[in-house]
Amino acid sequence: MTHDPTRDAQITSSKRPFFIMIGDSPLVISAPHNGVELPAEVASKMCARAELSEDTDWFMRELYEPIARALNATLICGRYSRYVVDLNRPASDESLYPGQRTTGLCPTETFSGEPLYSSVDPLTATEKQARVERYWRPYHQALREELARLKARHGQVLLWEAHSIKSVVPLLFEGRLPDLNLGSFEGHACHPSVERSLTDTWATLQANVPWSFVLNGRFKGGYITRAYGDPSQGVHAVQLELSQRVYLESEASPAWSEGTQERASLARALITALIEGCLTAMSALGGERA
Repeated sequence: MTHDPTRDAQITSSKRPFFIMIGDSPLVISAPHNGVELPAEVASKMCARAELSEDTDWFMRELYEPIARALNATLICGRYSRYVVDLNRPASDESLYPGQRTTGLCPTETFSGEPLYSSVDPLTATEKQARVERYWRPYHQALREELARLKARHGQVLLWEAHSIKSVVPLLFEGRLPDLNLGSFEGHACHPSVERSLTDTWATLQANVPWSFVLNGRFKGGYITRAYGDPSQGVHAVQLELSQRVYLESEASPAWSEGTQERASLARALITALIEGCLTAMSALGGERA
């Protein structure tokens, strides 16, 4: 699909706590951990290391915006660092992976275990709730509205959760992470045919790519995938946790360099094929619900 320049007028003001580009196809791409900004009132409470925002899902907007334009999709990206509030955690802050180490709604340490605050109990319940109201709820309201709008228009809608992570994070998982980590919340977040399209598409592509693939491994889908994926109501959610080694020249020093852009173009082709496989499977459902 060719790019429609009139869509540029639909990109929202940077004053909002998120970026959104509106599309009309039955596809919403959500990148909640894209942001790196720290509001002054938050940064003043944090250690200097927090300003590095080292656990960011680096360059998700740069990676996915060309995909969104080509597929006429809605793209919504977080603007602020996940250290402010994690948009992919429930507002109640309950653990998504009981028994496993993970980060919470308002993280107090980095993925490597380094403290983000100098005090032991840096945030009160009131402060956490204020961050939820100011940053978390607007993102989720926009996401809900887009899913509802596109579902009303098309009957079925695909929510693609766009994430990335360093390939080695010892505190969160053992060894090196597979390159493409797909999650459907063990099949609960999308129709079986949509989930099956992921493995079918990978089977046709794996001989031509140097990457590894897993479905519902360490990352099965975070809060957004679990909360919004409801195939019985025509909303199909899939999360891709992409190892940053796939598209970055250096995970230690992430930069949107010429080399990164070359690697990203290869990643986009594969991601687009996976998304298009899901959309094809979804369109075949018609009015069917799981």
